[in-house]
Amino acid sequence: MKKFLTTIKNIWAIDDLRVRILNTLGFIAIFRLGSFVVLPGIDPSKLQANTEGLFGLLDTFLGGAFSNASIFALGIMPYISASIVLQLLTIAVPYFQKMQKEGESGRKKINQITRVLTIIITLAQAVGFVATINSEAIAINTTLFTITSMIVLTSGTIFCMWLGEKITDKGIGNGISMLIMIGIISRFPGAILAEGLSKQLNGALLFLFEIIVLFFVVMSVVMLTQAIRRIPVQYAKQVGGNALYSGQRQFIPLKVNAAGVMPIIFAQSLMFLPSMIASIWADSNDTANYIGATFSDFTSWQYNLVFGVMILLFTYFYTAISVNPNQIADDLKRSGGFIPGVKPGRATSEYIDAILTRITLPGAIYLALVAIFPSIAMLLGVTREFSQFFGGTSLIIMVGVVLDTLQQIESYLLMRHYDGMMKSGKLRGRTENIAMVS
Repeated sequence: MKKFLTTIKNIWAIDDLRVRILNTLGFIAIFRLGSFVVLPGIDPSKLQANTEGLFGLLDTFLGGAFSNASIFALGIMPYISASIVLQLLTIAVPYFQKMQKEGESGRKKINQITRVLTIIITLAQAVGFVATINSEAIAINTTLFTITSMIVLTSGTIFCMWLGEKITDKGIGNGISMLIMIGIISRFPGAILAEGLSKQLNGALLFLFEIIVLFFVVMSVVMLTQAIRRIPVQYAKQVGGNALYSGQRQFIPLKVNAAGVMPIIFAQSLMFLPSMIASIWADSNDTANYIGATFSDFTSWQYNLVFGVMILLFTYFYTAISVNPNQIADDLKRSGGFIPGVKPGRATSEYIDAILTRITLPGAIYLALVAIFPSIAMLLGVTREFSQFFGGTSLIIMVGVVLDTLQQIESYLLMRHYDGMMKSGKLRGRTENIAMVS
């Protein structure tokens, strides 16, 4: 405890870090305040929250802004969708690949295209969002309400983008990810309170057991997020003037879960299709009724089996397009580096690809288990709201953002010659000595 208090004191003693933390808290407060400002023309007392399926997932990410029909009802999600589209285009389309290689100017162009695409996606989603609002809650002309809501929701998303960029620039951590995490974690106090009340005094021991299980689940996700496979790299000796410098020995860090949360997001998006398609023939076909009912229940074994298999496939797919062994091998060859016992060039690429394939399988399996664990928790008696924190997209996002933020704070402390947040003096990640291959 004494070391923890000393660390907090050291953090507060760094002027720049203190200002950044206060800025971040201020921007977050504005974001949360906007989540409760209802759209013009709505009677809040007549709102009926729709938290089923995709709507429930969105409401979790947005901290209740979706069900509140607030000006931030779409939040930062259209920007995330646009970023994913641009990321896939960068991989598949040569024009965007060339743009990405142009350095800072190319990055600015991609960012500008992302912003324009965000506005287009927001306008389209705003129409769909207005359609989900209970007609009794709309207090003005429907056409006027739709037009004004599209403008307000688009403006709200743009403002959330601005807040995210300001957090990244003036605050601490990645702003966009921070806003998503705050939306998720804002539901945690209410969820844990509802779980505790549902268990009452007779179930106090069971509630304590659930908290312990949640702790170990979080720790296991931290391990999954941080796990890497180090490939040693040796650099050739170099001559500088009359001196001979020995080659450096570094390593290439290959993450066990290189795909991050993206496989779950992709799989979850597609899992809504079977029930949507089945609803078209639901009135006249028993099979369609069965499929619709089965895939609308995310606790069914059929749903979780398909969901888990899709996560496995998407993990391999996203890892394959995000980590390029050929490029890593070429970069090593150009910089005079080599893997001991492996020939440079094609042999190095095949060696890296083989290791990547082997470590991706356990990472993909565990990612699938994390994704379906909330449904298992629900079947074991945990409430729907609290079960979402036992795994899935929400938990992985929270863990990733917290670790990234802690690593940034750690770097500030070490630069000012303070002890780090960990006893060893550093968190695993950006402060370690790794081979820079890009």
